[in-house]
Amino acid sequence: MKVIDIIALILVIVGAINWGLIGLFNFDLVAMLFGSMSAISRIIYTLVGIAGLWSIRFFARIGED
Repeated sequence: MKVIDIIALILVIVGAINWGLIGLFNFDLVAMLFGSMSAISRIIYTLVGIAGLWSIRFFARIGED
């Protein structure tokens, strides 16, 4: 499962950067690169959302070490 965790982390970071750009500069990087609500941008938003949900499980792993 380590590969899935790394992919999820990358997608969460991409989402965080995109939200930071939206909040600070009103600039949506995903929409700029792939078009506003195009099929590709919707897929990216969906994958970032799934990665965020997947990452919730990391809270359960805090303190395991």
